[in-house]
Amino acid sequence: MKSIAILIAAAFSIAAFAQAGHKATGTISSVDRERGRVTIKHGPVPSLNWPGMNMAFGVKDKAMLERVKPGQKIEFTFVEQGRDYVVTEVK
Repeated sequence: MKSIAILIAAAFSIAAFAQAGHKATGTISSVDRERGRVTIKHGPVPSLNWPGMNMAFGVKDKAMLERVKPGQKIEFTFVEQGRDYVVTEVK
């Protein structure tokens, strides 16, 4: 019984972390306003054990794309939504 409670608590902790998102820094490579996507050359993402790479992300709000441009250095937060990764915040 105690092990089940521990597993349930761990599952809630993982779910809460996933909702909070993953944080990374990078440089905007390209912006596709029509498709609502941004490509970012980002550094390592320790929370996912990812190395740095250049990858496309969806965005939570397309208005976000009006505030970024290629070559801009950013800090950003993203979450996994289905098979996609979606930027939820840009600084």
